[in-house]
Amino acid sequence: MGRGASTNSIPEIDDDRFLLVIGSNTTEAHPVLALRMKKAVRNGATLVVADPRKIWLTKIAKRHLQLRPGTDVWLLNAIMHVILEEGLQDEEYIRAHTEDFEAVREIVKRYPPEQAERMTGVPAEDIRATAREYAAEKYAAVFYTLGITEHACAVDNVWSLSNLVLMTGHLGYESTGLNALRGQNNVQGLNDAGANPSYLPGYQSLTDPEVVLKFEERWGAKVPQTPGYRLDQMISGLHDGRIKGLYLVGENPAHTEPNAHHVEEGLERVEFMVAQDLFLNETTRDHADVVFPASSFAEKEGTFTNTERRVNRVRKALDSPGSAREDWRIVVDFANALGAGWWYETAEDIWNEFADLSPNWSGIRYDRLEEVGLQWPCTDLDHPGSRFLHAPRPDRAGGRAKFFPVEYQPPIEQPDSEFPFVLSTGRTLYHYNSAGMTMREPGVTDKQVEPFFEISAEDASNLGLEEGDLARLVSRRGELEAEARITERVYPGLVWMALHFAQAKVNWLTHDVGDPLIGTPEYKVSAVRIERA
Repeated sequence: MGRGASTNSIPEIDDDRFLLVIGSNTTEAHPVLALRMKKAVRNGATLVVADPRKIWLTKIAKRHLQLRPGTDVWLLNAIMHVILEEGLQDEEYIRAHTEDFEAVREIVKRYPPEQAERMTGVPAEDIRATAREYAAEKYAAVFYTLGITEHACAVDNVWSLSNLVLMTGHLGYESTGLNALRGQNNVQGLNDAGANPSYLPGYQSLTDPEVVLKFEERWGAKVPQTPGYRLDQMISGLHDGRIKGLYLVGENPAHTEPNAHHVEEGLERVEFMVAQDLFLNETTRDHADVVFPASSFAEKEGTFTNTERRVNRVRKALDSPGSAREDWRIVVDFANALGAGWWYETAEDIWNEFADLSPNWSGIRYDRLEEVGLQWPCTDLDHPGSRFLHAPRPDRAGGRAKFFPVEYQPPIEQPDSEFPFVLSTGRTLYHYNSAGMTMREPGVTDKQVEPFFEISAEDASNLGLEEGDLARLVSRRGELEAEARITERVYPGLVWMALHFAQAKVNWLTHDVGDPLIGTPEYKVSAVRIERA
């Protein structure tokens, strides 16, 4: 489509008439945004949830497409099969605003709902009903997050969603679109600002001579001509000696990365590690040579960019304790100790440089962010910001969005006689990521502190497990012990566990094979067995 961001705004959810929520446990991972979805349903909208688990939203959904983990492409291609079979596509939009549609038409012919039912577990009639409702409703929106992207076929999943949106013309106006609910705070802003190995700030090309010259003249330095390493490449680089030094800012890879024992072995090999964080964690405590004490959001100036592309001001409310300092000040002093000659004196200086160099942000300045944020693209000081993208046509070069034909690829690791269960991972309402902050708060830990996993009543009975029993989960990479929670949220053969618990890291079990284009690991599908502890 030409933009790496959600297409529409959060308030528009109120007026959605159809919502497809796929791979998103929204009420627990994005609870404030989920309030909008609940409001839309109260206003009469149709909600369809596609997820291997029963989540809170399935209680108010018209339909729960409880697919097997890793079969999203099958499901989405089958929905598109119905749309084309019944002539529900938007031919006018396809002709005017897209390219390569015929390649997708040919692919999805091979994905009929009846065969999709055998592959995904979702009844064919539910697939057909969802296709008809989505295609027929003008104000129809798709929402997804890590349940779509944390697969070895992550890019295929997102391409499939994009194909569905383009095929029906649900793009370029309010209460529609393809909306990525970002997995972490300010992850959108980090990518916008250049924390991405493939782009310069503002998603500008490393291979465009004019772009490169612009940055080199402003920075007084040469811009590397090749992309940097992705995170998965960094981890492998620790093992083969390509990476000898590591600077971590607000990261805990020993906990959050898959195949965690392998990650820890790599961290042991690094020659020198600097870590910058609020608190010690498994990575900084066990592996860092130097720790820089950083500041929290309430102790710094700057901006955050949320999931709807809205840039908001953050203002300092408290002084940092002890020797803790704002992150950008630490980085500037570190760079200048290496001879960089950076001159920034305020967070606003840094933002202004970014906005000067990045056309889609050039109209966003601190004095315009006093009351409310602005959504990029915002190209000049008179621009009001963009509530939704791709109007009047897609923002891709030439004004045409691109269809990508996608064939189903099975998950990397399948259950077998030795490891008969599929393990999927995720988050809970009470904790955030590796819980470095939330596990320090009694109000939170009173709710949830001990590691647990979810298992169906049928599987628990076969294993002789009762509610609260301690059990051992074992994969080809490691093992852990956790309490069994017997629930209807998962079906027989599927177990689920949150990533938050340091004493029982679920990433000891997960494998680290990722998407071949972007490297995102397949956290959502690993094979395990369960033993009584």
